[in-house]
Amino acid sequence: MTINPGWILIIVVAIVGAIVQARLKSVFKKYSRVLSPGGLTGAQIAQKMLNDNGIYDVKITCIDGELTDHFDPTKKTVNLSRDVYGTNSVSAAAVAAHECGHAVQHKVGYGPLRLRSKLVPVVNVSSMLSQIVIIVGILLINVFPPLFWLGIAMFAMVLVFSLVTLPVEVNASARALAWLKSSNSLNAQELDQAEEALKWAARTYIVAALSALVTLIYYLGFANRD
Repeated sequence: MTINPGWILIIVVAIVGAIVQARLKSVFKKYSRVLSPGGLTGAQIAQKMLNDNGIYDVKITCIDGELTDHFDPTKKTVNLSRDVYGTNSVSAAAVAAHECGHAVQHKVGYGPLRLRSKLVPVVNVSSMLSQIVIIVGILLINVFPPLFWLGIAMFAMVLVFSLVTLPVEVNASARALAWLKSSNSLNAQELDQAEEALKWAARTYIVAALSALVTLIYYLGFANRD
C-alpha cells in the first residue's frame, strides 16, 4: 500500500500544530501565575496602553473562552478573555498589550492590517465553501475542470490571508513588548517571559500558514492525475 506524500505532510503539520498549541497553553498557564509588578489587570494594562497611544475611541470588553482575545477594528473593541481581563499577571499583560498593539496598528494605518481587514469578507466565504467546491471539482475534473480551479483559487485566498496575518501578529507583539518596557509595566525578567509567551502565540499562525500551504499542494496534486 502506497501512502500519499501529501497526506504525510498534512499529518506532520497537524502534529506540529497540536504540539505548538499545547506548549502555548502551558506557557500562558505558567506565566498566569507570575504577578506583574504594577498590580494592573489585563483590562487596566489595555486601557493604559490605549491612552498612552492617544486612542480613546476603543472599548475594552470581557468575553468568554480561553485565548479568545482579539481586536475588532469594525466595532473598535479590544476583547479580552475573562482570565486576561481581570487578572494581574505576566500572561494577562502580554495578551492585553498585544491586542492593543492591533489597535495601534489600526490607528496608524499599518498596511498589512488594512490588507487583512479587506480580505476578511472574501476569506469568510472562501474558507466555508472552498473544500466543498474542490471535492465536487475533483469528482467532475474530467467533465468540468473550471470548477476544480475555482475551488483552488478560493482556497488560495485562505493561504494568502494566513500569510498576511503573520506580519500583523509579529508587529503587534513587537509594539506590545516595546510599550511594556517603556511604560515600566514589566521588569526585564518579566519582559522575557512575556516575549516567550507571545512567540509561542506567533508560532500558531506560522503553523496555520503551513497547514494551508500543504493542503493546497495536496489538492493541486489532483490536477496531475489521470
